[in-house]
Amino acid sequence: MSVPFQNNRRREIVKRMSIGVALGMMLGAALLPVLIFPPYEIPQATGNYRVGAVHFTLVDENRIETYSAAGGFRKINVECWHPENTTAPHPLVIFSHGGLGTRTSNESLFVELASYGYVICSIDHAYHALWTRFDDGTIAWLNPDYFMELGREDAKTDKQQSYAYYQKWLRVRVADINFVLDTILNRVAADADGIYRIIDIHKIGVMGHSLGGSAALAMPRQRVEVDAVIALEAPFLYDIVGVKNGEFVWTDKPYPVPALNIYSDSSWDQLGEWAQYARNYKALFNASANIYNLHLSGAGHFSLTDLSLASPLLTRALEGGESSRGGKAYLERVNKACLDFFERHLK
Repeated sequence: MSVPFQNNRRREIVKRMSIGVALGMMLGAALLPVLIFPPYEIPQATGNYRVGAVHFTLVDENRIETYSAAGGFRKINVECWHPENTTAPHPLVIFSHGGLGTRTSNESLFVELASYGYVICSIDHAYHALWTRFDDGTIAWLNPDYFMELGREDAKTDKQQSYAYYQKWLRVRVADINFVLDTILNRVAADADGIYRIIDIHKIGVMGHSLGGSAALAMPRQRVEVDAVIALEAPFLYDIVGVKNGEFVWTDKPYPVPALNIYSDSSWDQLGEWAQYARNYKALFNASANIYNLHLSGAGHFSLTDLSLASPLLTRALEGGESSRGGKAYLERVNKACLDFFERHLK
């Protein structure tokens, strides 16, 4: 009679253990998003203006969407942070996010600049962004082929393939920026309502992070309206004009406007070793290149964005350690450097 009792007891123990494991897994699943993306607040803006934001979807009827099997015209999400309660014209700054970012990747920077009287329009590059929701409710997720290209790209072993990728990616990014800029200029000229009434079209900056910074650096090569550029750890990919004898060929045209390159510890010591950063490295020793360089030590590539606030755990994992200055303190240094540069060159 003892065997059935022991079997029943064993089954009861296994049952309780299974329930415990299941509850633990459910709790872990529930807590995981909170652990990876805990609640956070961006640094308090230091300017005098209150800041508002508007979001809209633009449709470029001159381009067919190639990243989606559904086709149709390319759609672009834009969010603009702007000073409130003002009628004066303010400089316009357009932002391009990193290779896997979103339009809100540097919201703390946008809010800080807007509080000092800038209109900041940040672009979601559809299918280059992790995800973006259009005004009609549809969502464009990160394109898997583009994601695989980012993983395969290696300028050290195959510069010809890297050059082809750079050209492909920048065509999309630069066309998006051009379309957004043209749309804004046209609406300002047409005396449209809303934020268009406070934009000074004679003071225009462009900035971006990583691949978005490379797109930003390309813009003065195409648009005379652009007066200044900030690149958050980004190579001059647009200045590569070909590959010869296994090496990148660079344009010999001088850079046309003031540009600020901000670097973290992730790249600073490798600028002379990475082929795609050759122009950046050369600019360190050329005082007349119209290019300014700033190394902000104590953190890595993703700490140049709000990811360090949105997910400290993920940022540490991606950067291989924790910022010695803390996410918010480091971002405040980044944001102040950007503000100081635009204050000199856009006002």
